[in-house]
This record gives sequence, structure tokens and C-alpha cells, in this order.
Amino acid sequence: MSTGPSTSRPELKRAISGFGFFSLAFGSMIGVGWITALGGWFEQAGPAGAIVAFVLGGTLMLIIGLCYAEVTPMLPVTGGEVAYAYKAFGTSKAFVIGWFLAFGYLSVSAFEAISVGLVLSFLFPQIDAWPLYEIAGSTVYASHLLLAFLFTGFITAINYFGVAIAARVQMGLTVLFLFCVVLFVVAGITTGEVANMAPYFGDAEFGSGGLAGMLAVFVTVPFWFVGFDTIPQAAEERRGDAPLHRLGLYILLAIAGSTLFYVAIILSAGMTAPWRGIVGEPLPTAAAFASAFESRVLVKLVLVAGLVGVLTSWNGFFLAGSRVLFSLGRGRIIHESFGQTHPQHGTPARAVIFSGLVTFLSACLGRGAIVAFVDVGSFCIALAFLGVALSLIQLRKKFPDMDRPYRMPGGNALAYVAAGGSLFILAVMLIPMSPSVLVWPLEWAILAALSVTGIGFWMGARRYRESVSEEDRAVLILEDYAG
Repeated sequence: MSTGPSTSRPELKRAISGFGFFSLAFGSMIGVGWITALGGWFEQAGPAGAIVAFVLGGTLMLIIGLCYAEVTPMLPVTGGEVAYAYKAFGTSKAFVIGWFLAFGYLSVSAFEAISVGLVLSFLFPQIDAWPLYEIAGSTVYASHLLLAFLFTGFITAINYFGVAIAARVQMGLTVLFLFCVVLFVVAGITTGEVANMAPYFGDAEFGSGGLAGMLAVFVTVPFWFVGFDTIPQAAEERRGDAPLHRLGLYILLAIAGSTLFYVAIILSAGMTAPWRGIVGEPLPTAAAFASAFESRVLVKLVLVAGLVGVLTSWNGFFLAGSRVLFSLGRGRIIHESFGQTHPQHGTPARAVIFSGLVTFLSACLGRGAIVAFVDVGSFCIALAFLGVALSLIQLRKKFPDMDRPYRMPGGNALAYVAAGGSLFILAVMLIPMSPSVLVWPLEWAILAALSVTGIGFWMGARRYRESVSEEDRAVLILEDYAG
């Protein structure tokens, strides 16, 4: 019988504080969707319908977050969902969950890479230069690709050279973001009018609205709210003064704070100006404030907040995606090179570089693919949420005596609600004739490419999986929690 892993277990540097975890989660969740996608929310559901969809979505995310709050301190190791699925169901299920989750994260990273050019072009229209090609009716400019390359390089670099650097950048940007948002949200609500939000639940002129419109917004909620689950990915990198039992609290606080944030943004932008006038604008939130206020300072404040939101979300998801790939590599589920750490910086260097490459190549699809990344990313993330809920249920059955610093209220009932909600989102994205089904051909092509690539990675790593026993793999993935 084997007495230990066939190779030493690579360790990550422990450098994230309690506020660092909250900033990682909240900063990842707020992103830039509120400035680029708000027009779509209004078009589909109207301001009031969008608020209802986000409140219901936030409630579902809280239920799912409770599942995370229990399993994260139970198994506080890098990779989060990979570890939970492995402990509950074994290697193959861990790979499926981890693979789709990693690329759900990287789809957000690609979304942010494209959004950088959108936000900066609103501030500086002259950067829309050197058109190269068109995808889905949108022109891809060389200048935008250059911006995506530079910012991807920046995000890759801070994650390559140390998690402490990435955490400090995240905390500073999150504080700056909140300062900017409070200023323009208060201005919008105090000077706006509720009448500007009519028709409250969408306009038939746009071909949507009502229940169907709210459902269309609701199913994208995993994409807009994902980020609280970045905490499990980095749990192994917590500093000594970050208590284990508080990780679940940071998850729940991030979800509650993000729900309030999205509601406040929708309310302030909806009250600021008649919402039908901003549908179709590339940056509808900025357009709403531009039409209502003569001062360009407030509009620029919105755009600065948007740019900061791009960076906080991008940094958080990039970190999380690279950690999922690292966990798969360290467990010899995929090629072992993904599970190696830098000897000096203590970071998953090769997983970080791979994540940067995928992000930039995806950004080459341009703004015409931005909705596709939202939808496919939502599918991948909802699949991971389903995996976590089912893993929790299975862990409670198989390992009832495992130490649980936090126990979710409601027993398995809430876990089944979380699983049912995730399964519902997946179903409406796959069932033909659904108002929220994935769009042919681009979205199905991205999902197909992701699936085929996953099969290639699984088959190509067969030799590495067989090089260690399952006993050794458990130690590599779970560390002291393998027993």
C-alpha cells in the first residue's frame, strides 16, 4: 500500500487577509456588466422587472452561497469545487465540474478584456482605430486588441508575481470603486424621477417584457453574481489571521452586498432618464447620466467606476480560474504542469500563463461575442453550482462526522433548492423554444469548442492520472482532509 503521494504536494503562499477575501469576492461580483449590459436588462424586463429578477437571483445565490459556506471551511483547499466533487463523487466528476468552472471564470475574464476597449472608447472615441474584421456584426479594432493585450498582461503579471500583490491591488480597487459608485448612485436617485422607469416591466415594442423578460434576465444571474465562489478557490492561501470559520461569512456578505449594489444601479439609472432612450447604447448606464446631467464629471465618474470594476472582477476571476486549473493539475487529473508552483513567488505560474493566453485569444472575438460569453459563462457556472449543491448532499451522507465549522440551516432541504435552481437555469438554456436558449451558432460553437477541448485534455492526461493511486490523489487534492 502506498504511504504517500508519488510526488510532493506543491504548496501556495498564504497571504490573503479577511478583508482580502471579501474584496476578492465582492470585487469579482460587481464587474462591469452594470455599465455594458444594463440596456439589455431594461429592454428585456424593464427597470422594475430587472430589479425583481436580480432580487430573486440574489436570493437563489444566497441559498447556493449557504452551501458554499458549509463546504468551504470543511475543505479549505485550493480548487474549491474540484475538491468537493472529488471527495463526494471521485475523479471524473471532479474533472467535469472543474473544467467547466475554470472556463466559466475565464469567460468572465474574456468579457472584461473586451469591455476595457468599450469603456475607454466612450471616454476617448478616437481609440476606435484600425478595423480588422467583423464578428456577429461588430467590428474588431486593432487598437482594442492592443488594449486587451496590455491589460491581460497586467492582470497576468500581478497573479504571476504573487497572491499578496493581487490581493492588495484588489482591496485598493474595491475601496475606490465603492467611493465612485456611492457618489453617482446618490446623485441619480435624489435628482431622478420614478416616472422615468415607466413602462416598469418592459415595452412590447422591444418584443419582450413581462414574465418572459424577467426570466431572460434571471437566467444570466449566475454570470453577474458569480464571484463569491472565488473565496473557495483561494481558501488554501489564507493568512494566519484569517479565521477559517469566517470564510462562509465573507461569502454571504459578498452576495448580500452585490444584490444591493445591482438593485441600486438599476434604480438610479432607471430614475435618471427615460430608459427607452438608452436601450441600444454601447454603455447605457453612462448614456443615462449623460442625458440627465449637463456636467460631464458625473458621466466620467461612472466610466471610471466601470473601468475599476473591470479590473476588480477581472483580477478576481483570473485568480480563481488559474486556481481551479492548478487544483486539477496538482491532482494529476490533467497535465501535471498545471499543478506546479513558482519556486520563488509561490504561485501556479503555468496555470496563470495559460489563463492569460486563453483570455487574450477569446478577446479577439470582439464585442460581437460579449453576449455569447455571458450566456455560455452562465451555463458553465450554473453547472458548477449544481455540482456544489449535489456534493454537499453527498458529503453529508458519506461523511456525517466531518468537522463542520459552519452548518447550513435547513438541512438538505436548502441544498436541494440550490440544486433545483441551478438545474432550472441549465434547462432553460438548453431546451429549444425557451426564451433563454443558447443562441446558434456562436454560443453553441463556444460551448462545443470548450467541451471538445475538455475531452482532449482528459484523454491526453490519462498517463498522468494513472501515475498516482487514488489514495495519493486524495492527498494531493485534499491535503489533510483526505481521510
